[in-house]
Amino acid sequence: MSKPNSAAMNPNLITSLLVLLASFTLVHLFYEGIIRPAASTVLAASGSSSLFSIWVILKDMEQQICFSLLFFCLFLMGYKLWRLLDEETLYTRDFLKDYDKSLPLDVDLALSDLEASKYKENPAMATWINCIRRFKNTRNVQHAADAIASSVDSVAAQLESGNNMIRYIIWAIPSIGFVGTVRGIGQALAQADQALAGDIAGMTASLGVAFNSTLVALFISLILMFFMHLLNSRQDTMVLNTQQSCEKHLLAHLHN
Repeated sequence: MSKPNSAAMNPNLITSLLVLLASFTLVHLFYEGIIRPAASTVLAASGSSSLFSIWVILKDMEQQICFSLLFFCLFLMGYKLWRLLDEETLYTRDFLKDYDKSLPLDVDLALSDLEASKYKENPAMATWINCIRRFKNTRNVQHAADAIASSVDSVAAQLESGNNMIRYIIWAIPSIGFVGTVRGIGQALAQADQALAGDIAGMTASLGVAFNSTLVALFISLILMFFMHLLNSRQDTMVLNTQQSCEKHLLAHLHN
């Protein structure tokens, strides 16, 4: 899987769509092959006392959709974390370490070397390139330092924007759970006449759908929020390391 050249660190659209399709397909097969048959067996054997069975809690369509989105969201976050860890050393590296800091920097040569690197689209190296270009045009170290701040802010904004799909899924999962709640309550109300006649089995099952979908959705949302916190922490660390590397190494080269 190739790495798309973007500071947002998202997989390309085709890869994302394929993983989304695979997630829904595999979860559907698991539900049809294991969860729903097991739930039917438990319900037939135990009746209303089976409502606390894990198979019965998970059996409905809303829970299936939530699990499909869970795995897709974990893929998106895992991909971003892999990118961050795979390129972690770049965020503290002196890309011009082979240049003598005691001599004036050959700006054209340095710019050429960085632009020829396979990591030129990496946010850290892209920041170096932007800063050196600013220095080349202005011959002013302060302007180059200003370019560091603006480039780092741009990287942070791109990372934040790149998390929009993840944040949407984390928001959508509880909403899907609430849809199941509304559906279950609606089914329960439709069976009110039967309950008044003494048959409460149908209403109990429908209320189980209502509460189980919300329970599962909120639990999945908690899991995703934890991993989202880890991802944001790694991204913030990357941005800080990029800024510190530029201020420590790059400005030392430009001051000569």
